[in-house]
Amino acid sequence: MTMTLLHHNFSANNSTPAQRLRLTTAAVRVSMRWLGVRKTLTPEQKNQAAEPFNAEGEYLSARKKLLDTTHPAYKEVTAVRGNVLKFWKSVTLPFPEPGVRLIKQDTIEAFDRQMRDFQQQLEEAVARLDDHYSELKAAARRRLGELYDANDYPPRLRGLFGIEWTYPSVEAPDYLLQLSPALYEQEKARVAARFQEAVQLAEQAFIAELGRLVSHLTERLTAGPDGEKKVFRDSMIANLTEFFEQFRQLNVHSNTELDDLVGRAQRIVQGIEPQALRDNSALRQHVAAQLATVQSTLDGMLIDQPRRRIVRSAHSNNGGPHAARD
Repeated sequence: MTMTLLHHNFSANNSTPAQRLRLTTAAVRVSMRWLGVRKTLTPEQKNQAAEPFNAEGEYLSARKKLLDTTHPAYKEVTAVRGNVLKFWKSVTLPFPEPGVRLIKQDTIEAFDRQMRDFQQQLEEAVARLDDHYSELKAAARRRLGELYDANDYPPRLRGLFGIEWTYPSVEAPDYLLQLSPALYEQEKARVAARFQEAVQLAEQAFIAELGRLVSHLTERLTAGPDGEKKVFRDSMIANLTEFFEQFRQLNVHSNTELDDLVGRAQRIVQGIEPQALRDNSALRQHVAAQLATVQSTLDGMLIDQPRRRIVRSAHSNNGGPHAARD
């Protein structure tokens, strides 16, 4: 296997962050099969729609909505999709290939179980939506009037929604070594550069997310212009706690400054109950002031990130194409 070959090239204890990422993760792609609920009007329909405005149909862009997406049964289906995407992103790291993210190898089995559970949830939600299909089509007929076309609607909705997940290889294919050793080496270099970029993308994502959470919490803890307290929800602390756990699980320890900053933010809010922040003005001010210093450092890291990316890439790739692209 590719991973076995990689293990002979470097060990987890004596490797760069990019190599550790390459050794301990796998690529995972999630895709959705989804029924479209909007359809472009035909040229005749656009001409008809343009008449009241004395306009020409070919200069209009118009679509009709086939189903009421605010119906509770449809919202239940889309909620599953939202949960799938949120889960996928919460347990993976970004990768510079569209639709692909990196997952820790030791979490794949749990990931697969959860995805199968989502798949079952989606099938059940679509079955319930199908029970309301006649009702939804009747409502569409009333609302669309002459634009309604029965041919736009499939006989049933079951089977038209789906979730798929695969684990594509992102390594240089072995067959290329037999075909062209030179091309194989080029592909190996490209893969190495992509994992280096993945490390940097992970850093950026962690910095941006921590910055968003800290900024929002600081703003909520800071009194308004007239000294009034702002609404503060328990979820704000819960979201930070969730971020700390995600960082612990996915961090490849590529940036000691970021590691220290996350630890600092965690210590600031550790053991503090949301209600205590509501009741204690001095505690709110203290926490807000400490978080503001974290936010200031994060802002500096975001500003410096493009420059640091170029310097690191140039150093690791000897000024090659990857460095120029960044």
